[in-house]
Amino acid sequence: MKNISKYKVDKSILISIILFALISIITIYSASSIVLDDTNLVIKQIIWYILGFAIAYFIMFIGNKTIYKNAWILYIIGNCLLILLLLFAKPINNAKCWFVLPGIGTFQPSEFMKIILIIILGKNIYDFNDNFPNPTVKEEFLFLIKIGIIVFIPSLLTFLQPDTGVVMIYLLITICMLFIAGIRYRWFLILGGLLLLFVGSVLLIYFINQDLFIQIFGTSFFLRVDRLLDWSNKSGFQLENGLNSIGSAGLFGKGFNHTPLYFPEAHTDFIFAVYASNFGLIGSVLLLALIAFFDIKLITTALKTNSNINKYVIAGIVGMLIYQQFQNISMTFGLMPITGITLPYISYGGSSLLSYMIMMGIIFNISNESLRFTN
Repeated sequence: MKNISKYKVDKSILISIILFALISIITIYSASSIVLDDTNLVIKQIIWYILGFAIAYFIMFIGNKTIYKNAWILYIIGNCLLILLLLFAKPINNAKCWFVLPGIGTFQPSEFMKIILIIILGKNIYDFNDNFPNPTVKEEFLFLIKIGIIVFIPSLLTFLQPDTGVVMIYLLITICMLFIAGIRYRWFLILGGLLLLFVGSVLLIYFINQDLFIQIFGTSFFLRVDRLLDWSNKSGFQLENGLNSIGSAGLFGKGFNHTPLYFPEAHTDFIFAVYASNFGLIGSVLLLALIAFFDIKLITTALKTNSNINKYVIAGIVGMLIYQQFQNISMTFGLMPITGITLPYISYGGSSLLSYMIMMGIIFNISNESLRFTN
């Protein structure tokens, strides 16, 4: 019987999270004036952070082994929530991505599906490498088919919401984890070739005959492709005002709670534009340095652990976080298409923040496992 003796955490990671929380609350307060919600968003974000730290503590209490052991149960629950979402959720902005919880807000299952997918993939990769230390090409192929099915089910359900951005994150998580797992490189080349062929075929139909494209893929997918291809024009109201806010900030910014222009989703998708407007180039560089430090600490945590399943899980978490950080910040500058992906730990959002804090609970377990348990 194991007794919990200590609850220690990696202080540098914990301090980074606390700094993220402060930056998030300050920036959301500044954004609340232009999203016309006063301080209600700030109060909610504070509550989400408090609840998030409690959840991280709970994850430390139950331990990662319990989570890995129940990976399939979590996977089934996650997919059931995605199915219920499509069947019963009321559309918000023409998308069924959220359950509306009266008096609380919205609940987005796909945010939790990201960490569930990381856990289930980590367990399956670990089991495969443990059972087949020197797999044949056939054994590896069958395993990849299994992984493909695991990823395809939530990807399809999320795509139908529609939420293409999260589907891209699912695929990126999978690629990162398989790469760390030591799968033969030929499979990545084959997958890349198939993706290029598929994307090329879709774009060919799109450019040659848009009516045929709509007949095959539907109007919803046509609008999503059209939006992605049109991002480089930089002609959107949201992007233009975001860029103007960043560009006019100067070296030190316009000061706390001074965001000169209105743009939609200032507290979520475009939170970096609000922050940069308030704190300028110096503040932006400091935030980027904090993000880089945080990511490097997670990578060093993976390098230090002796457990392969923990390495796979951290690879999925780090790959997801770096992609979202890059995508979110780049789209505020017009360097990437606007996909609705938030900035982890900074953007407002209950579901996303709680899912990130679950990840931190897992990370704390990995980095401090030997300190917290005694026989």
